[in-house]
Amino acid sequence: MEFLEYLDRTEVEIIKVVEKAGYKTKENTKLCLLSVDYVGFLDKRNKEIIICTNNAKKREGYTISRKNDKDIYERTALHIKKALRHEAIHVAQECNNGNLLKIKGKLEMSKLKTKALNKSIQISGDEEKERQAYILENKPKLVAKELKKYCL
Repeated sequence: MEFLEYLDRTEVEIIKVVEKAGYKTKENTKLCLLSVDYVGFLDKRNKEIIICTNNAKKREGYTISRKNDKDIYERTALHIKKALRHEAIHVAQECNNGNLLKIKGKLEMSKLKTKALNKSIQISGDEEKERQAYILENKPKLVAKELKKYCL
C-alpha cells in the first residue's frame, strides 16, 4: 500500500494497534471516489480504515514529475497521516462501545477545520465524534495512547 511510504513511526504503531483490534487498512477504494475532499474513511461494518492516497496527492498537486518537490511531498504526507489518525480515533470510539473517548484536559478544534467537520458530519451523522476525531488527529502520540487504552 502506497500510503505506508508517507507515515512516521507513530502512525505505523497506530496501524499495528488498529490491526490488533481486528481492523484492516485498505487504500483507494470506491468510497474515495465520492470526492477528492475525502482522504480517509472508517467502514465500521467491514472493520476497515480506508486511506484515499490518490485524493491526498490530487489535493496537493502531487505528480510523478513533482515527486521530488519536498513541500508537496510533506503536505501530501500530512494529509495521509491526519486521515489515518482521524479514522483511528473512530476505531477507538468503536472500541469504547461507540462512545466518545474520555480525555482529560481541554482540547479545542481549529476553526479552519469547520468545513471538513461539516462534510464529515454529512457522512457519519455524528457531530461530537467527528469533532473529537478532528481535535485529536493533530496529536499522534495521544491517538496511539487512546487506541491502546480502549482497544487492547
